[in-house]
Amino acid sequence: MNPLQTDPVQALISDELRQWVQGQHQSGHDAAQLLRAMQDSGWSATQARQVLQHLLPQAGDLPAALAPAATQATAQRGPDIRPAHGQPWVDGGDRRVPVLCQWNTPRIVVLGQVLDAQECDELIAQARSRLRRSQTVQASDGEAQVHDARTSDGMFFQRGETDLCERIEARLARLMDWPVENGEGLQVLRYGVGAEYRPHFDYFDTRQPGAPAVLRRGGQRLATVVIYLNSPPAGGSTVFPDAGVEVMPLQGHAVFFSYPQATPASLSLHAGTPVLAGEKWVATKWVRERRFD
Repeated sequence: MNPLQTDPVQALISDELRQWVQGQHQSGHDAAQLLRAMQDSGWSATQARQVLQHLLPQAGDLPAALAPAATQATAQRGPDIRPAHGQPWVDGGDRRVPVLCQWNTPRIVVLGQVLDAQECDELIAQARSRLRRSQTVQASDGEAQVHDARTSDGMFFQRGETDLCERIEARLARLMDWPVENGEGLQVLRYGVGAEYRPHFDYFDTRQPGAPAVLRRGGQRLATVVIYLNSPPAGGSTVFPDAGVEVMPLQGHAVFFSYPQATPASLSLHAGTPVLAGEKWVATKWVRERRFD
């Protein structure tokens, strides 16, 4: 092979996916079980087989495909945003929201004008005085702590805390066809020049000791909506490294992505790239399996 060419199978394998496959195999899961899990997460059977044969050559031949496992996790309907009958918009209840672009594997939908400019400005104004250094949930104990990977300032609204929050939450619930009470409160973030959020997953790793604490409040996260509250002059895009997708931040637009299986095979690894000029404001909505309290 020309050393300048990229192995197409190797290009599918992120460090997180490699660690997940090898860790699951070491825990006693055979390659056929991993193949089924990857298919259930949205991988094509062909690509899943190629990845597993590359990472687990000792596993030998794998079946061409496996039927999805009949489990509650794979059988339940999850949040999604899908235009009906080929229409270029989805119903948000109080408005039609344009669908600008969508992918099926992984499930990513880019939406236009989820919020209007006045709503964006009002949400920023309501959040500004409450901003603090952003935190992440620690896998070890389920507590929120400041982490170097996340260099923004942020705050959380309670669900339905203001009339504006209630209106936005109802719109998002209608777009995703998912109960409003299954959503966490809106989080507003501000990124200054140089601030970023390095590649990460939004689901909770159930293998970690802190998982039970966070899962008690509504179960696993299933999907995320990131709404751009302003248009930074440069930088600040949302990237999905495993999917080769980059979404540019434009005021009022949003990106929805789901991860029905909480594994790297979901291809939901994502990051907020550094802001290069000005600042970036976003509102994030995470949705859970059950009512979030």
